[in-house]
Amino acid sequence: MGRSRYVITEPDKPHFLTCTVVEWLPVFTRPEAVQILLESWSWLRAHQGLRLYGYVVLENHLHFVAQAPCLDRCLSGFKSFTANRFIALLELHRAERLLERLRFAKRAHKQDREHQFWQEGSHAELVFSEAVMREKLDYIHHNPVKRGYVDRPEHWRYSSARDYLGATGLIPIDPWH
Repeated sequence: MGRSRYVITEPDKPHFLTCTVVEWLPVFTRPEAVQILLESWSWLRAHQGLRLYGYVVLENHLHFVAQAPCLDRCLSGFKSFTANRFIALLELHRAERLLERLRFAKRAHKQDREHQFWQEGSHAELVFSEAVMREKLDYIHHNPVKRGYVDRPEHWRYSSARDYLGATGLIPIDPWH
């Protein structure tokens, strides 16, 4: 039996994805940390054929809807690249407590790294219809409202909600029509 029922079943189809920092540590609290995610998505759009339909970044996790010719490999590269960049950023800022938690979270069998940044898996759910796409995008965009951070989805800076209202977001997305 696999580790999770949430797998990328059809890697060339849109999927709703969640990436969570180990122990739900709040690492996306500075603009420079979120910028790592935005730049990575932009690079994947330009070089790996990623179609990014929507996203939201909160302090310790993110949700997005995307597809790519090989979404599973795209996601693996995204998590590996961003984890390395986040560790470097935390080291630069001498965030010793966070780094210690990330060292503690690393499984003993993982000999290729000193830290574990992301939780295993990505809670991937196939978006198989227009209705499911709308549901997932609404969920993504209303997440900061539900948490009480903002009153309206488009007021959350680290989200694609404003793109769907005709305004310009922080990075280009591939709007779902």
